[in-house]
Amino acid sequence: MEGRRRRLRSAWDLLPEAEPQLAEWAAFFAVSAGKRAAAEAGVVRGISAADADELLAEADTFVSTVEDLLGVPAQPQLPANVPLAG
Repeated sequence: MEGRRRRLRSAWDLLPEAEPQLAEWAAFFAVSAGKRAAAEAGVVRGISAADADELLAEADTFVSTVEDLLGVPAQPQLPANVPLAG
């Protein structure tokens, strides 16, 4: 039908189709997307430090899982407090 656009789908919606093994991760991050967007917008009400720490830890585990699935070596993470050269 002309003039109708398909609904945009997020990466989290598409991920289970591309890699079914990551479906649970996609669901987790889809649920967390609202909190992440709020934090990026500077709205921190309702987001505790514990929530943020948990999301960061889960994201780190997710990256390791994807690296394992792809068979790529883990990339070292830079410490957060190291000043960048400039």
